[in-house]
Amino acid sequence: MPPRLRKFVLTLHVATSVGWLGAVVAYIALDITAVSSGEVHVSRAAYLMMNVTVWYAIVPLALASVVIGTVNALGTTWGLVRHYWVLAKFLLTIFATVILLVETRTVRALADVAASGADPRQLPGSLPHSIGGMVLLLVILALSVYKPRGMTRYGWRRQQKTRVPAE
Repeated sequence: MPPRLRKFVLTLHVATSVGWLGAVVAYIALDITAVSSGEVHVSRAAYLMMNVTVWYAIVPLALASVVIGTVNALGTTWGLVRHYWVLAKFLLTIFATVILLVETRTVRALADVAASGADPRQLPGSLPHSIGGMVLLLVILALSVYKPRGMTRYGWRRQQKTRVPAE
């Protein structure tokens, strides 16, 4: 990629990834409010907003992060499968996105029960998944910052091919 395009794509990737993390933090605040509030209307509102946050913030940011991150990796010298840290980030991001998409059913069901008029204070919440997702996103973030050394076999072979033999 040309340098300007590469920087633009990198900026989009950082924005969507950090946005995803921020949306998960907001979701956790709602989740804690939903399960700990003693007031029915506050708990109900929190469950309804959890559903909105998932569908209109977390899922779109997660999908955008996967797509833009893949474009970014393929368009730079890092590659998608040349370095272990990039490959690990990619696989962890795919895993987090799949788990998120599966968990959206639970979030929608919690919101449906809360909207039905039942007492939402008896609902279980989804805090373990939320915290697990946040920890996973923080691990991905750490990989981005620290970039541990180590090339995959493919990356090593590719690097050897590009070296000019000494004559």
